Amino acid sequence: MTARVAVYYAPEADDPLTVAAARWLGRDVETGAAVVQPPIGGIAEVTADPRLYGFHATLKPPMRLLPDVSWAAFEAAARVLAGGIAPFDLPPLAVADVHGFLALRETAPSLALQALADLCVAGLDAFRAPPAPDELARRRRAGLSAAQEAMLLRWGYPYVFGTWFFHLTLTRRLDPSERAGWRAAAEQHLAPALAVPRRVGAICLFTQAAPAAPFCLAARLRLRG
Repeated sequence: MTARVAVYYAPEADDPLTVAAARWLGRDVETGAAVVQPPIGGIAEVTADPRLYGFHATLKPPMRLLPDVSWAAFEAAARVLAGGIAPFDLPPLAVADVHGFLALRETAPSLALQALADLCVAGLDAFRAPPAPDELARRRRAGLSAAQEAMLLRWGYPYVFGTWFFHLTLTRRLDPSERAGWRAAAEQHLAPALAVPRRVGAICLFTQAAPAAPFCLAARLRLRG
């Protein structure tokens, strides 16, 4: 199987941030439709990578399901997991430089966010097929720390638990000469939406049909704990 599934946080469909981010990236993850981007030179190229993945923050990284696991079984388990978690307030978000690319980060620590990601990683790991050797090699090319290597071997991804951080990606990696201009543009475009308070009330299942295919929102599972 080449299809992958991931557990993401994505703002609600009627959240102004969902609308603004869809326009910024050029794709609506709710419908899969292309969206006209702002008239900023180069924006289509700068946002190409995050457009493929859709506007989201990773909770359980993309993975293939084990051959004997059905989508229905995975979705049911994710729904049960979500049902045991209480909704919580999301700290205000701001545009930040994250290792050279721009992303929205929380402006205050959130233990609830970390706990949500940890639960998604551990609680659904029994459904995950091991990564292929070429996937492991690709991850290692980034130069992993000992902690990240340990996470890769145990959980199939180097950035979970203590190495995880919440972020919603807005651009590809930028050259130093590009960052200030694109940061100002992103801040201006997203400012009205970022001023609106929001809660985390669901986790989202995203699917990717094949390598290089876009990730699409398949289910939004309510937190009911």
